[in-house]
Amino acid sequence: MSLALLLLISAVILFAAYRFYGAYAYKKFGLDDSKKAPSHLLRDGVDYEPSKPIVVLGHHFASIAGAGPIVGPIIAVTFGWIPAVIWILVGGIFFGAVHDLGSMAASLRTEGKSIGVIIRNQIGPKGKQLFVIFSFSTLILVIGVFSDIIAKTFIANPGVASASILFILLAVAFGYVNRLVGNGKIAFIIITAVGVVMMYFFVYLGTQLPFVMSYNFWILALLGYAFLASVTPVSLLLQPRDYLNSYLLYGMMIAAVAGVFIANPQIEMTSQIQTSSESLGYMFPVLFVTIACGAISGFHSLVASGTTSKQLDKISDAKVVGFGGMLIESFLAIIAVGAVAVLSREDYASRLGTEGPVALFSNGIGGMISSLGISEPFAIGFVALTVSAFALTTLDTCTRLARFTLQEYFEDMPQATAQVVAKNRYLSTTVVVILSILLLASGEFSTLWPIFGSANQLLAALALLTIAVWLIKKKIPATFVTIPMFFMFTVTLASLGLFAWKNFQEKGYVLAVIAALLFVLAISLIFLAFKSLKNEVKEPVKAL
Repeated sequence: MSLALLLLISAVILFAAYRFYGAYAYKKFGLDDSKKAPSHLLRDGVDYEPSKPIVVLGHHFASIAGAGPIVGPIIAVTFGWIPAVIWILVGGIFFGAVHDLGSMAASLRTEGKSIGVIIRNQIGPKGKQLFVIFSFSTLILVIGVFSDIIAKTFIANPGVASASILFILLAVAFGYVNRLVGNGKIAFIIITAVGVVMMYFFVYLGTQLPFVMSYNFWILALLGYAFLASVTPVSLLLQPRDYLNSYLLYGMMIAAVAGVFIANPQIEMTSQIQTSSESLGYMFPVLFVTIACGAISGFHSLVASGTTSKQLDKISDAKVVGFGGMLIESFLAIIAVGAVAVLSREDYASRLGTEGPVALFSNGIGGMISSLGISEPFAIGFVALTVSAFALTTLDTCTRLARFTLQEYFEDMPQATAQVVAKNRYLSTTVVVILSILLLASGEFSTLWPIFGSANQLLAALALLTIAVWLIKKKIPATFVTIPMFFMFTVTLASLGLFAWKNFQEKGYVLAVIAALLFVLAISLIFLAFKSLKNEVKEPVKAL
């Protein structure tokens, strides 16, 4: 089978899913433009700022993508490329896209607030406290880990560091000029074209002007940048940087598809399916935890209900941004599978262990792009730079989300100190940055990272639980949400149970305890949700 045929079939399936199932889900969530979006009702120029759909899609896609839809699928091919492709398509359409759009819909009907606040409204304050503590801890972990990854990338590739700095300066200039031109369509198209050309020029310029600094310098610089990205108006830095960076990924995906159709590589890997792996464990539940962002990811619910819902100009924009953005990411995950499916199973296994998933992806896709007449070293470098740029996007978005989460945790507390944290974005962001620095200084993130996959998918299950309760209380049939929810709870609870038992046997007691605590947290929130629904039957409350 040719890789071009696989990409074509996948694209047709995903487009049809957006056209038909996306319309179905949009209607089921009761979304329409009869009410103004929170970005207009609560516009403050900092977090709530109505923007064009293409701009919000760029921000949302850049934030949810990162390296997740590349790394996870490539590792999961250990079980075979066929189960990986099937789960990406099925999971992306019926699980991930519903999860993302549902999180966005519930947030839009709750003043653009996050999933934590929606849990408080639907399940109760105890549920919110448990969820917020869990999601905040996960975000701090992501900030610490991605700071470390990016700092080491900048040290290994000083040209990437230079290009990244130039991207940030370009984004600020773009955001400032965009504010000046307002809603002028022609002017926006012109500045977008100039911005994209400048961005691609900076890719080349960065290789000519490498910026070499120490690890500690980059850690402090990255967290300093993350602080600024969290407190400045979203339209000045975060939004334009994500929007322009999205064209890097769009360009890479288009070039990759064009290269595949010209080179026409064949899938060399056998169709054999491995039900278990010595390094990963059993295909169930590991496959569904390893492929996160390409199929369904709990982190997406934090982005959809955290930053994205506050920027939508119209409620109807949620379909293309929420449902459509997830399906674009699923297609990127299919491309990632294709990058290694053209290898033999033996070659894949040996290179995965020595090169790692990002290098495998860069070399595979870079080689295909070179068939367009582009120098292969430059094509490989361009792909690697694109992946690194999106890791930086994840960092700044996570910092802002952690700030939102911390503020929303304290907003219900009457104490004066709590209210200061809840209302002061500078103070709350400072707390986030300090905790991230402490995590990096302790080195614990390297120990905790293996459990992140299970924690992330548990977050998705909890978000689906919240959406289901929200729909049921609105008297809307929620089967299209509850089926993915039960499956994800089964996957994550099984994964956490196996993870806890494995680490207990290997005397990794810290990880075993953490996995057990996450297991208990999930069960507690399920209990609170059913208790809330039971009370709803006894004493109906008004829908949001």
